[in-house]
Amino acid sequence: MFAAAMFAASSTFAQTHKDTTVTQKVGTTVKKGWKATKKTASKVGNETAEVTSKGAAAVLDKKYDGMVGPHGQTIYIDKNAHYYYVNYKGRHIYVRKSALVAKP
Repeated sequence: MFAAAMFAASSTFAQTHKDTTVTQKVGTTVKKGWKATKKTASKVGNETAEVTSKGAAAVLDKKYDGMVGPHGQTIYIDKNAHYYYVNYKGRHIYVRKSALVAKP
């Protein structure tokens, strides 16, 4: 019985060795991978929001054909006669009529 207990104890202690260099390398790789995943998820979310917002604006609001935004964006007119365009995050950016540029 004593020999069996010694055999079990020796095998338990033999497996508790930690290799810190491998853990550190894996840890930094995981962090870099998570940052890349988070960045890609943000890009996908922003693109989805932009497409959805532009689709809703095209259906609900009137498109202003004669003018474009300060950087060539499509301008929409909402129900309150306010002018806006949809940015890359899908948000409505309201602009004054004086800031609009004639369509080239």
